[in-house]
Amino acid sequence: MMNDATLRKIDLNLLLAFSVLMQERNVSRAAERLLLGQPGLSAALKRLRETLGDELFVRVGRGLQPTARALAIAPAIEDALSGIERAIRPPAAFDPANWEGEFRIGMCDNLESAFFGPLAARLRAEAPGARLIGVASDKREAPRMLDDGVYDFSVAVHEEPASWHIRKPLFNQASVCIYDPEQLKVKGPLSLEDFAAAAHVTVSFEGNSSSNVDVALGQRGTRRRVVATVPRFSALPMALRAMPAVATIPESIARCMAALHGFAVSEPPVALPTDPVTMLYRRVDQTDGRAVWFRRLFVEVVAVALEASGCRTGISQAA
Repeated sequence: MMNDATLRKIDLNLLLAFSVLMQERNVSRAAERLLLGQPGLSAALKRLRETLGDELFVRVGRGLQPTARALAIAPAIEDALSGIERAIRPPAAFDPANWEGEFRIGMCDNLESAFFGPLAARLRAEAPGARLIGVASDKREAPRMLDDGVYDFSVAVHEEPASWHIRKPLFNQASVCIYDPEQLKVKGPLSLEDFAAAAHVTVSFEGNSSSNVDVALGQRGTRRRVVATVPRFSALPMALRAMPAVATIPESIARCMAALHGFAVSEPPVALPTDPVTMLYRRVDQTDGRAVWFRRLFVEVVAVALEASGCRTGISQAA
């Protein structure tokens, strides 16, 4: 075990001065390498002699001759200084092409439906030795799961983060209406009358049927009729194909469902707030090369996917 008391007695800069003196055997050349004046190096050598209780170097002519103690300790000091230099050297740039391992991401199923496939494809192309793991997550559990190392980052509408987490904006998520035009025989865009008269299917992890949609309708003096609530977005398409009903959901997954199932997409007839989708990750991972690369890749994937789907959103490039 390292002896703290012994190390406290010595300035590590003195060991660097010793190493350079051993290599140069000349005070002038050593001082030039160390960017010191000769008086400064002479003072350092004096302190080193006092600390180690040995003369260490004897002036012989214009040069210096090391003592037996200096020769004995020189290899260990060189090894120690080389180890310190390697430890503080900037890390090599992350190379995704030659990296093998896992990237883990936490998302709820609506964001997963929109972005997981494109993300997996990009990883396959740029990091062929990597594996992508999607972890079911919601914003309430995200901080704990992040601290437990369950995933590299979470994507959700996160609350204010803890001081040891970092929250970065991704995009503002709007809501749109979606329905099966074979079931619900109305022409888009939906009018307030059509919207209020239709049956509605909602998505809620907690089983709640009310949302900001009901608040907006109440401000207009009307209400809607919720006939079913499902716990996951993956259950929504079958419900909409089975009956004439409308769902008001995030635009990113609505566009995906419309493309897959031939659903109609309509602007809601009332103004609804957007939700800020953010990325949450640990502060200790802020400068890690692998983590930085993965976060940047995800930001690029989100931007491309949203643009391709035609979503109306403000995309951030921060990661």
